[in-house]
Amino acid sequence: MSEHPRVANVIAAMERICPVRFAESWDNVGLLLGSPDEHLHGPVLLCIDLTHAVLDEAKAMGATCVVCYHPPIFTALKRLTTQDPRQGLLLRAARAGFSLYCPHTALDAAPDGLADWLADCCMESGRVSHADRRALQPSGVQDETQQLKVVTFVPAGEAQRVRDALATAGAGRIGNYEVCSFSVEGTGTFLGNPESRPTMGSAGRLETLNEVRLEMVCARRSLALALTTLRQFHPYEEPAIDVYPLHPQPRRDTGAGRRLVLDRPVPASEVARRLKGALGLTHVEVALATDKPISCIGVCAGSGGELMEAAISEGCELFVTGEMKHHDVLAATMRGLSIMLAGHTRTERPYLPILASRLAAMLPGEQVLVSTADRDPLRPE
Repeated sequence: MSEHPRVANVIAAMERICPVRFAESWDNVGLLLGSPDEHLHGPVLLCIDLTHAVLDEAKAMGATCVVCYHPPIFTALKRLTTQDPRQGLLLRAARAGFSLYCPHTALDAAPDGLADWLADCCMESGRVSHADRRALQPSGVQDETQQLKVVTFVPAGEAQRVRDALATAGAGRIGNYEVCSFSVEGTGTFLGNPESRPTMGSAGRLETLNEVRLEMVCARRSLALALTTLRQFHPYEEPAIDVYPLHPQPRRDTGAGRRLVLDRPVPASEVARRLKGALGLTHVEVALATDKPISCIGVCAGSGGELMEAAISEGCELFVTGEMKHHDVLAATMRGLSIMLAGHTRTERPYLPILASRLAAMLPGEQVLVSTADRDPLRPE
């Protein structure tokens, strides 16, 4: 860590824990307010919801960087005025120089993130388990450098020259490796018209050449330069070039929710007991579809109604989440899926100390604290 750590250090650490590319397309994650170049002052403060009480707490401890799990900016803003309470909160944060970072669904989806933690809460504490686990909706993960594939056909003797040129333009990067390519030999043909000036062979005659099909991955932002460079170094007057989009590759351990198959079936009451103990709750709400022991559990922190269909299609017998609409609960039970509700932020907030510990380990010398002013807005009377 440098002598004067910056907000950029927090962003880099969070990116290692839960890359923003893991977030849902509808979400708003990352640095939402402030500058990466701002110096860190005081501890980094973690909360679920940004409120005036949290800003008061941050100000009192001298913190200027707040990691808010829920995005304080979600829908598009056309103005910032004090007439709207949410906008007024953001104005206050901006005027005071706070930086706000939001991980939200990126943290849900990441391996060892919030969804995996909630799945752990449904398992027997302290017992080594070999339970099968995977994302309910696996995310397609795609590195920026592997968004496209550029393919060209070049005489065998020129392949290395074209490969090296493309690499200098940003193509062929896979993880920690550069100049990555694949090539295979074949036969190419061309027939140039009278206006053509072929490098090899003659215009007006069908030519047959030994060529190499050369493939290299490429980032979208690098494509224009890569194609310009390719044409510059390719020996042909009109090189054949194909550009293919590459689909993200789903990963079993990354994505929305988790599907958990227990080592042995247990009653729903046992899952409830484990969940209450892990979350520090006195009760959870349960809607049973059956009294049979549970083997397969789906989990989703917060509001998990959108994953109900995935839980059913994946054969889950119980779905554990924070909250769901009344009629969705009824629909689920009629289709054989039991529901267990533990409260929206009650399935999120207990993870913050774990996140604080992970973040602190990546920010040597910096304090990372969990807000004590951030509380569930709903409480029993």
